[in-house]
Amino acid sequence: MLRVIGLLHYGLQVPSLDTGQGFYDTFGLRTTERDNTVVVRCDGREQDQAVLLEGPVKQLHHVAFAVEPGSLPDWQRHLEGLGVRLLDAPAQLPGGLWFRDHEGNLLNLRDEPLGAWRDFATAEAHETNFGGQIRRVDHARWLTAAEEPRPRRLGHMLIFSTDLDASEAYYTRTLGLRASDRIRGMATFMNSGPGDHHVFGFVPATHPGLHHSSWEVADIDQIAMGAQTMAAAGHSHGWGLGRHTLGSNFFHYIQDPWGSWIEYSSDMDCITDAWKAGDWDCPPAVWSPEMPADFIINQEPKDS
Repeated sequence: MLRVIGLLHYGLQVPSLDTGQGFYDTFGLRTTERDNTVVVRCDGREQDQAVLLEGPVKQLHHVAFAVEPGSLPDWQRHLEGLGVRLLDAPAQLPGGLWFRDHEGNLLNLRDEPLGAWRDFATAEAHETNFGGQIRRVDHARWLTAAEEPRPRRLGHMLIFSTDLDASEAYYTRTLGLRASDRIRGMATFMNSGPGDHHVFGFVPATHPGLHHSSWEVADIDQIAMGAQTMAAAGHSHGWGLGRHTLGSNFFHYIQDPWGSWIEYSSDMDCITDAWKAGDWDCPPAVWSPEMPADFIINQEPKDS
């Protein structure tokens, strides 16, 4: 069975490209203008990680996944065999195969590898001491702990779905994603093979849309510094610091100017094909402040 090899980027329509560019720059990402869009990348990763397009309202525009080089003809036969209708590529975003999922979300399969990302610093000054395992000696960590975060990659994203089971079945059948774990009635997490516990997933809502994107930073210090930097810039509404249950990652979310969420993340669980998905009755976090009341509300227009 064909399987996508990972999440490439997402497209987001926003009412103001200037506002979007300023927000993502402040978050610690690198933005450039290209063909009436704003392209978002991470330092050290030469790959589009998000694309902002201007439009009357904020809404998820598309999600792009990577497939094995040379495999697009196989994917076209696979999709057409499932009765999927292929679409013309948007003028600003040529390349790959384009189609809509069962809820109308625009998807793009691109014949390109996942870009390599830079390594985080491994110098002794950045190591952690715990118990009898002493890795940092004669280095005062606080002198470097205030470094502003520079995410190295887009780790995962979750979208809203009207039916979690139907969405899981569609993305399993169509893209080869596999369930990693589920919180009953609250969230479904999916992987694209060995690596991160999840690269994609769903939370329930009355209509589709973007819930959040998650960006990997080095450690809990960079998560805290990111939250502080964003709050100083006027983006103080968020959720964190905490550690998630499924995936186990540290997190802090900030609400973007249009009502979706963006996450600093570190220390995600790593899985193999031997991993077995579970159905859990658990909260979304092991520890954290109280989740904001609007965290699971889809603020995109329903009939856009």
